Amino acid sequence: MINFEYIRASSVKAAVDALAKNPTGGFIAGGTNLIDLMKRGVTVPTRLIDINNLPLKEIEESKTGISIGALAINSEVAENELIKNNFPLLSMAFAAGASPQLRNMATVGGNMMQRTRCTYFYDTTMPCNKRQPGTGCGALNGYNRMHAIFGTSEKCIAVHPSDMCVALAALNATVEVSGIKGERKILFTDFHRLPGETPDKDNTLQKGEIITGVTIPFNSFNKNYYLKIRDRASYAFALISVAVALEIKDGIIKKASLAMGGVAHKPWRLTDAEKYLIGRPVDPGHFQKAAYLAMKGAKGYGQNNFKLKMVPIAINEALTKAIA
Repeated sequence: MINFEYIRASSVKAAVDALAKNPTGGFIAGGTNLIDLMKRGVTVPTRLIDINNLPLKEIEESKTGISIGALAINSEVAENELIKNNFPLLSMAFAAGASPQLRNMATVGGNMMQRTRCTYFYDTTMPCNKRQPGTGCGALNGYNRMHAIFGTSEKCIAVHPSDMCVALAALNATVEVSGIKGERKILFTDFHRLPGETPDKDNTLQKGEIITGVTIPFNSFNKNYYLKIRDRASYAFALISVAVALEIKDGIIKKASLAMGGVAHKPWRLTDAEKYLIGRPVDPGHFQKAAYLAMKGAKGYGQNNFKLKMVPIAINEALTKAIA
């Protein structure tokens, strides 16, 4: 780990200004991912800006939805009555993520900013376009059991690791950010990027911007479920995860929102499956058809070919459990 400067910011403006003065710096809150990256030499910020004192921890209700501050702790959000009553899908996703110890440290903003757990990204002796553009993707022809089957490129097949983000994508959340040029809002489904030609860019934040919060609009979903398939029962990243949010009335699916984790460089919305389900009666046959439609464009890379069979089964199971 290299030597770095450490400062504490007392306001959002102070944090943004401090980063502007040293573009090679970075923000730190819980540090549950950043410190690991620094220890391995993957990330080498010359300045750490501690943002824990910023007033960004509140969970507040408005007429249109609920706002969650970027520094709200994962475990506190999961157990908040506003969240459990209005967005049970998000609480389920939090409960499936990491370990209790990590959930007690990690923040909402940090969760959004966490980077892939691809072994080639973490190993600085191996080629990785995400870590060092132009060096190649070791996973393409290497160990790729955990890797993506949707939205990949020849530059990168890594997956986004967050459970929380999959639920927020399904819940149509909006990200609030602040920077030198002012404040702006980003649809959650537009916040994270597919790898394309620039896999080193995980998201659409502009230089010097900081996440200040997330807003989730109220919805009419009355059936929710978060399914996570992993190698062990706890403290493991998803091989596949499925977030399901449905509005069902008189046996008819009025609204449907589905997203997946463990399959793409970003939380993956299943738009074709959603469109198919809306307006149809609750029926196992329709669930199977929706799962089939969700596989459009899927591609395996050898060791992760099992996901091509597992994904539709998981989607069908998540839909079935959501209405149970």
